[in-house]
Amino acid sequence: MNPRARTLILVAVLVAAVAGGYYYWTSLRDDGPGEGFASGNGRIEATEIDVATKLAGRVEEILVGEGEFVKAGQLLARMQVQSLEAQRDEAIAGRQQALQAVAGAEAQVALRESDKLSAQAIVVQRESELDSAQRKLARSETLAKEGFSSGQALDDDRARARGAQATLAAARAQVGSAQAAVVAARASVTSARSAVDAAAATIARIDADLADTVLKAPRDGRVQYRVAQPGEVLGAGGKVLNLVDLTDVYMTFFLPETVAGRVALGSEARIVIDAAPQFVIPAKISFVASTAQFTPKTVETESERQKLMFRVKAQIDRELLVRHLQQVKTGLPGVAWVKVDPQAAWPARLAVNVAP
Repeated sequence: MNPRARTLILVAVLVAAVAGGYYYWTSLRDDGPGEGFASGNGRIEATEIDVATKLAGRVEEILVGEGEFVKAGQLLARMQVQSLEAQRDEAIAGRQQALQAVAGAEAQVALRESDKLSAQAIVVQRESELDSAQRKLARSETLAKEGFSSGQALDDDRARARGAQATLAAARAQVGSAQAAVVAARASVTSARSAVDAAAATIARIDADLADTVLKAPRDGRVQYRVAQPGEVLGAGGKVLNLVDLTDVYMTFFLPETVAGRVALGSEARIVIDAAPQFVIPAKISFVASTAQFTPKTVETESERQKLMFRVKAQIDRELLVRHLQQVKTGLPGVAWVKVDPQAAWPARLAVNVAP
């Protein structure tokens, strides 16, 4: 074979190889579903809940481990309660003292009311004595005018009448003093009862604090981290456990301003995670940021001219998550596709293939 023929054969082989490679590349290249759709890279996230102690104290025990599934209301951990129990005993003793003070104050009221009745009886007696003295004085004045009584007797009767008036005034003042004592005693009863109410409120507050030392799961979820360990002393609000709600899972991604404005809440979305690209997960847009932010370094955009991106959340259906709860994982990267044209139809490769 001459060199020219050999060269032609080599060129033909190279052309065939290039053409085959181009065909293979174009057949595998992902051009996306076309117009009417947009996508963004993101990670699977879920709502996290920090289980924390309300009051400062020492962790007594933690009853769950990392990775365990828990139910709403399930006991997770306990804090030491010796100090609170001592405070409660002190408050109970204070309430008992306040109750005794109420009984003593009520007895004082009864005593002061009795003193008032006695003073009122004395007033009646003094009024009777004054009336008698005034009548006798009137008779003495009549007899003195007619000359049947001496002036000394008249003066004595006048003195007795004035003395009776003074005695009556003193008795009436005693009634006023007794009434003031009754009012003061009743005020003491009110104060003592307020002390009882305050002690009862203190006991109720301590009971609430004791209830808060028992840490329970606020909702169904999985324990993600044990932040503290038994024996550790935590401040008020100190975190003990971190839970993740696997029924509230979503992917956060970013869209350019030209696309974000066309995305409506409730729009259909599809999620494809890198770890399982054969599955297409249905979702709905649950959040579109109202303000833009600069493009994060981890987000790739089709146009370098666009500097502003909007954060978007695609929420996965709760019932679907409940059915596949054991397989739900967070932190997995993937791609979220969203339909910005309501008239567009999802392509076959983005058809949902996860059993509901």
